[in-house]
Amino acid sequence: QVQLVESGGDSVQSGGSLRLSCTASGHPTNNACMGWFRQVPGKAREGVAVIGRGGDPIYRDDVKGRFTISRGSPDTVSLQMNSLEFEDTAMYYCAAGNADSCSLSGAYYYWQYWGQGTQVTVSS
Repeated sequence: QVQLVESGGDSVQSGGSLRLSCTASGHPTNNACMGWFRQVPGKAREGVAVIGRGGDPIYRDDVKGRFTISRGSPDTVSLQMNSLEFEDTAMYYCAAGNADSCSLSGAYYYWQYWGQGTQVTVSS
């Protein structure tokens, strides 16, 4: 079983920056894909950015050019968020999975392990 622990969530003003980090422990290690999702109460969870072992990131359109996902050691992933907007306010979740491809879809086929989340609040 893989455990994921996120950190870095905070409250910032619009235009500010935050860096989220996630560390995976347990087995399996070196998961094929790691990624970040977010959810606002009353709305569906949405994929923000995901990345495979090869380092090929996929971003949702409204964060392109502002967010950067990266993998460190095999089982860590970070999300650098710049030019934050009020609409980025959400609970951010780290996920890991071992499908044959990575996806912004949050389906279990792609993502088997989830963290508890870290809150990002952007004030306008």
